Amino acid sequence: MMTTADGVARPGPAPQPGRTKAFLRLVMIEHSVFALPFAYIAALTAMFELDRNIHWGRLLLVTVAMVGLRTFAMACNRIIDREIDARNPRTASRELVTGAVSVRSAWTGALVAVVVFLGAAAALNPLCLALAPIAVIPMVVYPYGKRFTNFPHAILGLAQAMGPVGAWIAVTGSWSWDAVILGLAVGIWIGGFDLIFACQDVQADRAHGVKSVPARFGIPAALYGARGCHVVTMALFVWYALATDAGVFLWLGLTLVAAAFLYEHSIVRPHDLSRLNRAFFTVNGFIGIALFVCALLDLLVRGLTV
Repeated sequence: MMTTADGVARPGPAPQPGRTKAFLRLVMIEHSVFALPFAYIAALTAMFELDRNIHWGRLLLVTVAMVGLRTFAMACNRIIDREIDARNPRTASRELVTGAVSVRSAWTGALVAVVVFLGAAAALNPLCLALAPIAVIPMVVYPYGKRFTNFPHAILGLAQAMGPVGAWIAVTGSWSWDAVILGLAVGIWIGGFDLIFACQDVQADRAHGVKSVPARFGIPAALYGARGCHVVTMALFVWYALATDAGVFLWLGLTLVAAAFLYEHSIVRPHDLSRLNRAFFTVNGFIGIALFVCALLDLLVRGLTV
């Protein structure tokens, strides 16, 4: 409360959230759930093939690296897109638009995050450190993609595909084509649901010249493209299961994923996007967690030692 000149007590200005809390909201730190489970699947499978033991230190460093890189990517995305966000009613309340986070603070957070990522990569092994700068590139290119291509979703998919590959290299210090299969599955999966997510911004994107598949080709084409992406994703998941001699629990997980994809595409229609957030957040969050739990159970039953 504050007292005015006439002696009347009136409410003071609303307290502003802490800078750290606002920055974490800016980068949507909780959405790490989409990428982390697949990095864990790759890392744990690599450990199983290496010596059948869970190496907790490496797993912690993988977590730090993944969260650091994703935080950097989200901060860059928000900084680069802040003017576009200001013109879109859906995104006009984001922290950089409202001033809850300054551009300087966002760049500081992004710099800290990328240093944490590079530090974790250096602590893992020389190959991780050597490849780390390559992983940073698509994270910066993606937000610019919507300015020069109708397919920015593919850039996002490429960025996300690196997670499982990097996690496998973090454990073994060497390249793995099995990890590439899993990475492609994850990248195409995320690219597919980004096609769905972009459908809600068609009018704003067309009005302001922002490029995307839905804006260029229409919502029905984008939804059909997403379905195609998820069919390919399932095929790659099956290929990964065969390549790594998966057991019954991973196959159970793939069955759950297939059912989730069917449900996701049944609730989003070209003329009814009212349940889009449920498809994007709830279903895709379930896919990552369910497949990770099933993959972990499968590895434990096959002999992975905690």
